Amino acid sequence: MFKYKNININYIRYGNKDKQTVVLLHGWGQNIQMMKPVGDNLTDYDVIIIDLPGHGQSEEPKEVWSLNDFVDMIHELLTSLNIDNPILIGHSFGGKLTLLYASKYQTKKIILLASPFKVKKNPNSLKVKILKKLKTIPGLKNVAEKMKKYMGSEDYRNASPMMRNILVKHVNTDITDDIKKIKCSAIIIWGTKDVAVPISDAYELESLIDDSAVIPYEGCTHYAYLERLGQTVSIIRNFIKEK
Repeated sequence: MFKYKNININYIRYGNKDKQTVVLLHGWGQNIQMMKPVGDNLTDYDVIIIDLPGHGQSEEPKEVWSLNDFVDMIHELLTSLNIDNPILIGHSFGGKLTLLYASKYQTKKIILLASPFKVKKNPNSLKVKILKKLKTIPGLKNVAEKMKKYMGSEDYRNASPMMRNILVKHVNTDITDDIKKIKCSAIIIWGTKDVAVPISDAYELESLIDDSAVIPYEGCTHYAYLERLGQTVSIIRNFIKEK
């Protein structure tokens, strides 16, 4: 366990500590186990997988964290382990943190797995209008709050009150300008059938990072990296080896 801002952060470290460090970051509502299939195939390297705060065995933040708070926590953890210039692999929310980390701290390479980075146009705009209207009607504000739990995303419904607030902050944070600061090379793996984060975002990411390339997985979903695990591991290993 690692303590940061008075909360305990769970992580595992295995493989070969004398080799390049590879840090794996899971998506929202997930935990170490979702990234372990990748990490278990990279054990000739130094592998670190983190339960992000509020996930797995890591404690929730005691206040609403920004994305930068998550990134600074990751950096402090790696610094405490005397690790610099890591390779980061991030899925979904973990990919967004990977992008922000690489824009702030020295990073050797990054692998992005369906990584959101901008604010979505709200597909539930009608629902939002309904909720706003209900809140203006005397006596119905509490009803609107209850409806919000059922009308929001599954991630939102499943989260604790603190994590809901953090999730809202995350989805409303656009890091496009930060991405333009990234100097390291990147591989962008994405499923063509991803309905959570469309593959058009992958190509937009590619245009924002100078040394990057999109590898589309035809017919795969938001979890493309697991649906074609062997291919994913092969791509990652070749990318790590490249000078």
